[in-house]
Amino acid sequence: MSEEIIDTGRRRFLTAATAVISTVGAAYAASPFVASWFPSAKAQAMGAPVSIDVSKLEPGAQLTVAWRGQPVWVIHRTKSMLEKLPQLDSLLRDPTSEQDQQPQYAHNEYRSIKPEFLVLIGICTHLGCVPMYKPDLGSVEPSWQGGFFCPCHGSRFDLAGRVFKGVPAPLNLVVPPYHYASDTVIIVGEDKKAA
Repeated sequence: MSEEIIDTGRRRFLTAATAVISTVGAAYAASPFVASWFPSAKAQAMGAPVSIDVSKLEPGAQLTVAWRGQPVWVIHRTKSMLEKLPQLDSLLRDPTSEQDQQPQYAHNEYRSIKPEFLVLIGICTHLGCVPMYKPDLGSVEPSWQGGFFCPCHGSRFDLAGRVFKGVPAPLNLVVPPYHYASDTVIIVGEDKKAA
């Protein structure tokens, strides 16, 4: 019987090399599966903040942009529009915005940071339809003072996005998180960072 000479050093080296190559191969094979757990660039961009320049938005006009696949409205309210808001309180379901539909900094009579610029998500709180901006007096009914009208089921909102009594929508329109990057640029989708 011949005695074989066993080179234990070589055996350990080959075993270790095989283990390392197997581990690296498994990591490369698993990387596409792990990468699929993260959102795509398109999905990340949909949730990214949106910058809106309101410098050319005329008083009384509306601007619509998309954020997270939803319409976001910016309305440049006139002085007369703002003066009418307190007169409607008795007709509204939640005139002081007690329901949590806005950030704390927009929990005021105008539901905005600056009274003249209203920022809202343009989706009815009833069934998700998109209301129409109807700023003209009497355009929906003779006593209409301006606001938003949802043609799907007749919900009505004033020019602060507050819902009227007696309509299907249960809540005021949502005010998204936003802040001003400058006097004329609004960033929708993030609150102002603490300095």
